[in-house]
Amino acid sequence: MTQPQPQPGILDIQLYVGGKSSVQGVQDILKLSSNENPNGPPASAQQALAEVASTLHRYPSSDHSGLRAAVAELHGLDAQRIICGCGSDELISFLCQAYSGPEVEVIHTEHGFLMYRLYAMAAGARLVCVPEAERHVDVQAILAAITPRTGMIFIANPGNPTGTKISDADIAELIAKTPKSVVIVLDGAYADYVEGWDGGAKFVEAHDNVVMLRTLSKMYGLGGLRVGWGYGPQHIIDVLNRVRGPFNLSNPALAAGEAAVRDHDFVIQHRAQNNAARAYLAEELAALGVASDASDANFILARFANQAQAEACDDHLQSLGILVRRVGSYGLPECLRITVPDMAGCARVVQAVRGFLETTP
Repeated sequence: MTQPQPQPGILDIQLYVGGKSSVQGVQDILKLSSNENPNGPPASAQQALAEVASTLHRYPSSDHSGLRAAVAELHGLDAQRIICGCGSDELISFLCQAYSGPEVEVIHTEHGFLMYRLYAMAAGARLVCVPEAERHVDVQAILAAITPRTGMIFIANPGNPTGTKISDADIAELIAKTPKSVVIVLDGAYADYVEGWDGGAKFVEAHDNVVMLRTLSKMYGLGGLRVGWGYGPQHIIDVLNRVRGPFNLSNPALAAGEAAVRDHDFVIQHRAQNNAARAYLAEELAALGVASDASDANFILARFANQAQAEACDDHLQSLGILVRRVGSYGLPECLRITVPDMAGCARVVQAVRGFLETTP
C-alpha cells in the first residue's frame, strides 16, 4: 500500500539537536552548549510569571499588544509593525512559509544558523549556500549568488556560531544592490550584546524589503519560554500575521517577556558582565594557543588545530562536567562554541583546556 507522502524537501531535513545538558555519572555540570544567560531570567520576569499562574485557564491575547508596546517603547519602533513569535525561530518559519517555496531560492551563508536551511527546506525552497570570508559574512559572495529566482536572504548578525559581526556599511551595500523583490532578513538574536546598536532597525525603517528578527532567549534568559519578535514593513508584517496562529504565545510567555523587556537595569548589568568575561575567556584561551575571532555575542568560537583535537578536547571537558557545542554541522569541525559563563566558570574552562593541552601530544 502506498504511504502518504510529505511535501518535497521535508524528508531531507536532518533533525536539529540542541546543546547537551547532562553527562552520565557527572554531577557538577557547567552547561555552555546553548548560549543561555548564566544569570538566568530577570527577577522581574520571574515575578510576572508567578503572578500569571492563576490565569492559566484563560486564553492569551491574540495581538500581543502589551509585549509589542514594551518592545516599541524600548527601541523607539512602531508597535503596529512588530510581530511576536514562539522564539524568533517561529518567525523564520513564517517568513519561509510566506516568501519561499518550490523553485524559489533562499540564500544563506555557509556558517549561518541552521534553522534558515531547515525551514526553507520544509517550504520546498531551493537552498543557495554562499561562502564566508574567514568566518565573516561576505556581502560580495551573497550579491554574486542572487538570481531572478532569489526570494530571500538570511543573515545572522552577529553570526551564530561565529560571533562575528559585519558593519552597517556592508549591510547598506547589500540592500542597495539587492532587487527590491527579495526579502532580506537581518537576524539580530545576539544584537543585545552590542551596546548602542539597533540591530538593523534603521534599515527596516528605510526599506520595504528588510525584516529584523530579535529574541528574548539570550540576553533576557527566557529560552525556556520561547519569546521572539520581528520588525518589518507593514505589508510584510500583515502577511506574517496571516500565517501566525492566534494564540502562538502563552500568557506566561507574554507576561514574563513584557516584564523582561522593561527591565533595563538587568540588560545593562548582564551586558557588562558578559563582555568582560568574554574578553577574559578569549584572551586566556589565546594564550594557550586556542584562537577565536572577536565575538560580539555571548559565546566564543574556539579554534583547534583540527577536528580530532577539537573533539578530543570536548570529550575531556565533558568528563569534567563542562558542556560546550561541537559545530561540525555548521562547517566548522575544528571548532567548539563556548557560551560565556561568569568569571568563575571562565576560569574553570581555561583550567580544563590547559589540562587537556598539557596532557595531549
